[in-house]
Amino acid sequence: MKILILGAGQVGCAIAEILANENNDVTVVDDDEKTLAQLREKLDIQVVLGKASHPNVLRKAGAKDTDMLIAVTSSDETNMIACQIAYTLFKTPKKIARLRSSSYMTRQTLFGKDHIPIDVIINPEQLVTNQIKRLVQYPGATQVLDFADGKVELVATKAEFGAEMIGHELRDLVKFNPNLESRVAAIFRNNQPIIPEGTTVVEQGDEVFFIAAKDQIKNVIEELQPQHSSKYRNIMIAGGGNIGERLAEALETRHNVKIIELNADRTVHLANHLSKALVLRGSASDETLLVEENISSIDLFIAVTNDDEANIMSCLLAKKLGADKVISLINNPSYADLVQGGKIDIAISPKLATISSLLAHIRHGDISRVYSLRRGSAEAIEIIAHGDQKTSKVVGRQINQIDLPKSASIGAIVRGDELLIAHHDTVIESDDHVIVFIADKSDVKAIEELFHVAFTFF
Repeated sequence: MKILILGAGQVGCAIAEILANENNDVTVVDDDEKTLAQLREKLDIQVVLGKASHPNVLRKAGAKDTDMLIAVTSSDETNMIACQIAYTLFKTPKKIARLRSSSYMTRQTLFGKDHIPIDVIINPEQLVTNQIKRLVQYPGATQVLDFADGKVELVATKAEFGAEMIGHELRDLVKFNPNLESRVAAIFRNNQPIIPEGTTVVEQGDEVFFIAAKDQIKNVIEELQPQHSSKYRNIMIAGGGNIGERLAEALETRHNVKIIELNADRTVHLANHLSKALVLRGSASDETLLVEENISSIDLFIAVTNDDEANIMSCLLAKKLGADKVISLINNPSYADLVQGGKIDIAISPKLATISSLLAHIRHGDISRVYSLRRGSAEAIEIIAHGDQKTSKVVGRQINQIDLPKSASIGAIVRGDELLIAHHDTVIESDDHVIVFIADKSDVKAIEELFHVAFTFF
């Protein structure tokens, strides 16, 4: 596939690397010569220097015969104009744009073939907001991922001291809760993946990824984190920007919410638009303010300002002063690797959320969902099986008869409205939505080929 990426920022470079490693024909456009030189030295791709929205630059970059354009420059307007020009002048088949401003997201009639022709819009702030909302819904989870329109979820949580499952084999899970229908998709121990079997023993500190129906998620978490089974009652949000405001709006009716914002005008805006949340003007790193607002009674502290350092420091301070759990928004991936799992319980990356959303539209095969996990080293995908026993390597076969890569495991199958937790003798049928966890992303291509329908497969 020939793919044109506009913008060599963190997301653009990450997507370029993923696509280049999967043998796509990739070209990146940016106006920063130094960044392009570094990218070309690192990857086997083409680079073009210039303004991403200029017709002559797009022509030079090969827009005329590009299969897909991905516009992820730092400017919403540049991304929109580039998509318009690609459609009008070059008839580019598929156009994906990252739009950050909430003003554009509330004007859906702007987008379409008769207006601004963008096929897929990705809004990082909304993705992050949704991600945090799911984490609030399931205390104790470090990640919550939706598949099959919410019929099934993949959840990550850590096995903590006191959990009944510690020291027991996975097949004993049903003994603790006979009505539980779930499957452990992967375990990470000391940052190394373990593809689980029934005899795998859970150890304290293991990061466990399991798949279950939405109404079963809390029961599984209780088996691994019994002390975090109760819901978050008191929540404090640091940062009243778009993400902070959206979170407060979503949470204020079911939780006691306080939101801290430094900017005076923004504080007034929040006070006028939020119905129940308590709006505080000040710095989330002000120890006196946090103590006065009873930080020790806060179940969850969420830092979502646009400053990584401010988010990290306010979370560390909140934790020191007694907040039970803290979540920090972190744009710099090197920071996220340093703080996740230490004093900061969960680090949220807008970059990874954006990449996950993009991958679902880029992967080969009939793929509905893609999530990039563990800083991009693993993936979880929802892929639709097609064909029959003659044309498919998976349809009509039991899971234990499928030649899965070593790092991959099938966790669940959604067949119409029915959820099937995967077992070794489960047979895959055509049109099944198959949830696959891949601990080593280098095996993604093998999964795509496995589900590919051939005209003559014997």
